[in-house]
Amino acid sequence: MQQTAKRQPQAITISNGGLTATLMQLGAMLCDLRLEGCDHSLVLGWRDPAEYLRKDEYLGPIVGRCANRISSGAYHLNGETFHLNRNFRDRHCLHGGQDGASTQLWKVEHCSATSVTFTLHLPDGHMGFGGDLFVSARYSVENPAVLRLEIEAHSDSATVCNFAPHWYFNLNGGGDITGHKLEIAANRYLPVDDDLIPSGNPTPVQGTEFDFRTPRMVGDFPFDHNFCISDQRTPEKPVAVLESPLSGVRMALSSTEPGLQVYSGTHLNHLERETLSGEPYVPYSGLALEPQGWPDAPNNPSYPSVILRAGERYLHISRLSFNRSAHHNG
Repeated sequence: MQQTAKRQPQAITISNGGLTATLMQLGAMLCDLRLEGCDHSLVLGWRDPAEYLRKDEYLGPIVGRCANRISSGAYHLNGETFHLNRNFRDRHCLHGGQDGASTQLWKVEHCSATSVTFTLHLPDGHMGFGGDLFVSARYSVENPAVLRLEIEAHSDSATVCNFAPHWYFNLNGGGDITGHKLEIAANRYLPVDDDLIPSGNPTPVQGTEFDFRTPRMVGDFPFDHNFCISDQRTPEKPVAVLESPLSGVRMALSSTEPGLQVYSGTHLNHLERETLSGEPYVPYSGLALEPQGWPDAPNNPSYPSVILRAGERYLHISRLSFNRSAHHNG
């Protein structure tokens, strides 16, 4: 009984200006996000914190040590082959394996009214990955309505390091996201095979379902693809804009990361669990926008590298800026 109590997720709320975020140690999770003047959450989440202990969904955590898929659950580094936990279709590694960062109880290192810093140690050999990895995730809320995430990491030896926030957005607080307007600063994307592993080189978005260079509706295409934002990690830059004509909420995403995984929630299927909106989560209930390195990068030398070497500092910054049309209410 005592052990269960220790693992029971505790909510931490930070606020500034017109934005309030609710976070948890479990998975360094963003489990609620509220904009002043809106009566609903802007992200998907569970009403009961205990629901987050069920490992069947990536609803709001930071995923890693390597976000996305690693083909055949293996990679080579410095002449050594690392065999990883194959938690995706029993063939590939997804989001750092079944006990990746999203399932871990992070430590609260620092907490204030406007920010919280979580830390985590992933030991050498964890889920098959090499290298002791020390990571911190700092969430802060900035005026007027900005959520900033800063992830830092270092290791004692070369390792794969690619963390990503796995937040699902629904700017209406309910219904589906097919009518949201989306803009993405990418002129290429990665085609995938039937196992959602990149199947080749970046492909131009022009003339395809993947062309969001000018804003258009998300629609009901089953997106689960990486958009190639840049060829390496860069200073923070505009990545995407998501907007709801219904609620009037607009969200601008900027990030240092070279890729943006876009997932339209086609496998969401939770008919009996208590959600923040009170509505069941079904396909297209939320849109995941995940800034990260490109999928399967450890097995593709031509992709932006996700290798962190001893003595180097990994730094991922992602920022969400919100505003709302004045003529909308509720």
